[in-house]
Amino acid sequence: MEYRIYHQTSYTYSAPVALAPHDLRLIPRSDGHQRLRSLSLQILPTPQGQSTVLDVHGNHIQRYWWSPQPTTSLMIQVTSEVETYCDNPFNYLLDSWAVTLPFNYPQRLATSLHPYLSPSVDPVAYELAWQILASGDGSVLTFLSDLNNKIYRTCQHQIRETGAPWPPCVTWAKQMGSCRDTAVLFIHACRAVGLAARFVSGYQEGDLDNPERHLHAWVEVYLPGAGWRGYDPTHGLAVSDRHIALVAAADPTDAAPIQGTLRGQGVTSTMTYQLQIQRFS
Repeated sequence: MEYRIYHQTSYTYSAPVALAPHDLRLIPRSDGHQRLRSLSLQILPTPQGQSTVLDVHGNHIQRYWWSPQPTTSLMIQVTSEVETYCDNPFNYLLDSWAVTLPFNYPQRLATSLHPYLSPSVDPVAYELAWQILASGDGSVLTFLSDLNNKIYRTCQHQIRETGAPWPPCVTWAKQMGSCRDTAVLFIHACRAVGLAARFVSGYQEGDLDNPERHLHAWVEVYLPGAGWRGYDPTHGLAVSDRHIALVAAADPTDAAPIQGTLRGQGVTSTMTYQLQIQRFS
């Protein structure tokens, strides 16, 4: 698939502020499943400087900084063209020891995956995970499919543009949530049975007959022999070539699309955005 993505984010401030450095995580990644073909950025006010940062999770982040000159607005516009390749999300061969659950990653691999195997798992997600595992055949892939479908069929999707993800117990009790809420629930359930999982921020093609688009979130699970593989509990799908990933991180905070601070007292801000996703093939 080939996509053109136009994403503009605008902030308006109640009083003049000085902009501290901002990190931008709105540039599609390039890997074995997708390739960034072109990129155009426009930022106002014009930054004084910029650098590319490779973070601890392997994400490429653009960092911008400005002169001390006060401003009452900030506009960030990103236009990108991306080609996606993963038409079959199950085209892999798992290592023989990693076919059934529970299993333990070998020590060297477990050390590398430690940030994605946090022992701090929400008790509700823990119970959910083990109920699903007990009702299945013990297969890793059956567990992931059943978990994906269970969250998709149980939790009503809602749009919530801002705010931190809800704790998994809240999402499950309400039986609803935004994409980032259900993604965090999925992550905790995976970690409850020893599967390394991480939070992904990006775009999803959506309904081509509906022009409304939003940033999206899903999950990647590390499967020995297959690597990081995506699951989207908002849609009940294994991630394929209709998802475009931006960044992935152990914690959703480290996947925030725009992150920075302001120098000013008692200032409030208003955010608006425009997002268009156009498919060519």
